[in-house]
Amino acid sequence: MSVQNHPDSGFAGRLADEVFSKLLNDILSGRLPGGSIVQERRLAESLGVSRSPLRDALGRLEGQGLLVRNPRGILTIRIVTLEDYLNCLNLRLLIEPSAAALACRKMPEQEIARLDGLLTHLEEQDDPSHDALWAFDDILHDALAGASGNPFIVKAVVEMRRYTSIFERHQLTGRTKPGTDDHRAIVNALRNRDEAGVSGLMKAHLEAIRGKVLAHF
Repeated sequence: MSVQNHPDSGFAGRLADEVFSKLLNDILSGRLPGGSIVQERRLAESLGVSRSPLRDALGRLEGQGLLVRNPRGILTIRIVTLEDYLNCLNLRLLIEPSAAALACRKMPEQEIARLDGLLTHLEEQDDPSHDALWAFDDILHDALAGASGNPFIVKAVVEMRRYTSIFERHQLTGRTKPGTDDHRAIVNALRNRDEAGVSGLMKAHLEAIRGKVLAHF
């Protein structure tokens, strides 16, 4: 990312949004690992921005709990612990199966077709990239939450998935296809408008990932 400062206030807001998105992606992917000290000058230089949009983005990330202050008051990337992960996943297990059932009833056919097409494209590749596989994981879970029609479900799923994604991407680096088979079953259930089926598949999918994580401990 290389963006320049601009006097327009609207541009400044968009610039802060871009910086926020870039830093969020770097945190979720592990490029900014938990425990790292946030060095404003170095980050500003690497992003090609001034301190103002950077500080705006950092403030938003801190407000969302992804940045924390260490005992010396220094801003650092939050370390997502196993306890954090399990607490977040338990909440997802309470919410996402129901959200998937609601989405199965409400999701437009064209959205289901889009998900099916994206997944088929991954399945047809001999060696899809790790980032592409995780990206589809994000797309599917976000689409199901969004199609539930409940904004509180969307907010909870987005927030909890940030923590679980950080932890899983660190712990499950050896997985070549994160949940692809599970995702295919979920998408097929969506196409068939099988509410009970998609709810059960989502529950089993989350429980299977939890089992893989716990197998590392």
